[in-house]
Amino acid sequence: MINQVYRLVSERQFEVANIDETLTEDVVVVRPTYLSICAADQRYYTGSRGKEILAKKLPMALIHEGVGEVVYDAKKEFPIGTKVVMIPNTPMESDPVIAENYLRSTKFRSSGFDGLMQDNVFMRRDRLVVLPEDMDMSVAAFSELISVAVHALLRFDSRADQNRSSFGVWGDGNLGFIMTLLLKDKYPDAKVYIFGKTPYKLDFFSFVDGAYNIDEIPEDLEIDQAFECAGGRGSQYAVSQIIDLIKPEGTISLLGVSEYPIEFNTRMVLEKGLTVYGSSRSGRVDFVETVRFLNENKRAVEYLANLVGEIHNVRSIQDVIEAFESDLRSPWGKTVMSWNI
Repeated sequence: MINQVYRLVSERQFEVANIDETLTEDVVVVRPTYLSICAADQRYYTGSRGKEILAKKLPMALIHEGVGEVVYDAKKEFPIGTKVVMIPNTPMESDPVIAENYLRSTKFRSSGFDGLMQDNVFMRRDRLVVLPEDMDMSVAAFSELISVAVHALLRFDSRADQNRSSFGVWGDGNLGFIMTLLLKDKYPDAKVYIFGKTPYKLDFFSFVDGAYNIDEIPEDLEIDQAFECAGGRGSQYAVSQIIDLIKPEGTISLLGVSEYPIEFNTRMVLEKGLTVYGSSRSGRVDFVETVRFLNENKRAVEYLANLVGEIHNVRSIQDVIEAFESDLRSPWGKTVMSWNI
């Protein structure tokens, strides 16, 4: 079966590739319907990953956040038209200790492996999670990002001590918004604080117990546990501030991606007996939990809808370029493409 794949071939340039795909019983064919642009996609699109990395990765179809509808399943386990979220992680092996998203052999779509910008995506059946029929597809489009926060929360639950009366989240962007929302849902009696630097972004966090500018934090404020969602160069300042404010034996969960090494005060990490650990990407169990969360928390879905900045109707490669360029100009939220190409 000939499938059209829309690949980035160089900075800001896409081309169509015709790929001959094989239909087997292990493959389910999904037609993408809504795709969400991620910061990682933008780093490839703008060429900011660096020439050496781009030379190894490109040409490659972008996008790893998306949903679609089943158009073919030889085993008929998924009825035609079933709405599904597509898991971008494709593990090639299993390990009794290491999760699928940390195995070095695992392939990840839109990172050296074609992403979801295709006419049809040929998926292993274990890489699909069924969505409720009444789900807001523009929100479900960035289920992958939500699953990253879910994954971090599940890891926190198995690592942290029992001091869970106050949480701090650093980073007033999309991931910080999702992380605070999940914390308020899981620990409704705890205090959840957001720390950021952009006043109008902090205004979106109406459900938290306190929203603080990082330069105006009360002197007597302490937190039990912390999540760093700032990323970039800001992650260094976020971690330093967390170390100052967190109580002894607390945990610091690192989620923000930085292209550069960062420094932080290891002396105080030792003195306070802190646990610092990282979380990256997610696996099937996290997607299943994400879909459950979205299905059972309609109010949370309404909050998450505030992250949908723009929805672009995509019918051509030029529409894709316009969506990416618009996303670069957007100061808040997720850019979603209604995939009709």
